[in-house]
Amino acid sequence: MAPPRRKNIFRLAPPPPMTIYVRSGFLRVLTEEFAALKVKRAALVEDKVEAHSQGDLRENFGFKAAKDAIRAVDRKMDELDRFYRRNTFIEIDPAGWLTKPTDFVQLGHVVRVEKADVGGKRKDRFTFLVATYGETATDPDSGIECLPHNSPLAAVLLGLAEGKPAQVSLPAGPSVLTVLSIRNPTQAELDRLLAAIKPPEVEGEE
Repeated sequence: MAPPRRKNIFRLAPPPPMTIYVRSGFLRVLTEEFAALKVKRAALVEDKVEAHSQGDLRENFGFKAAKDAIRAVDRKMDELDRFYRRNTFIEIDPAGWLTKPTDFVQLGHVVRVEKADVGGKRKDRFTFLVATYGETATDPDSGIECLPHNSPLAAVLLGLAEGKPAQVSLPAGPSVLTVLSIRNPTQAELDRLLAAIKPPEVEGEE
């Protein structure tokens, strides 16, 4: 039996499938991005064919550039396709965040939280909007930061009630989180925080 190739030995395992909450229109943007990449690839193939007709490929830099660009587009298309096929997407309308109950932390809430390192004296306080996938904006007027619901911190915040400290495990180490307040956002805050939907930034798995 042949030994595994070096490439396979060191390849990272693909991330597990997730249920990802996204804003309405995200899947349309994803589809449009894939379609744009197909158009770009077709144009690059034409450039490659044209460069190929110009002679000796060993010194044909146009041919090599087109070939490399096609590979890059192919990788991006493959990454988007895997991202779409691996995960389950649920589109939501942020208008529903304006009036939801605030008994415990849910997607769409504005949360003020205190984070204390276990065994240390440092305490930090933050105010987050627990937002959909990919949101990273900060509201300059209120200081609220978007916290994507699938981030490590949001994963342990979701479901917590106000005023009840909880010890959690975070990438930086164990911490105690205390939710100081839970409220709904205002429409003005959402208008400042939720920018136009962009295609996802996905990483290659090679």
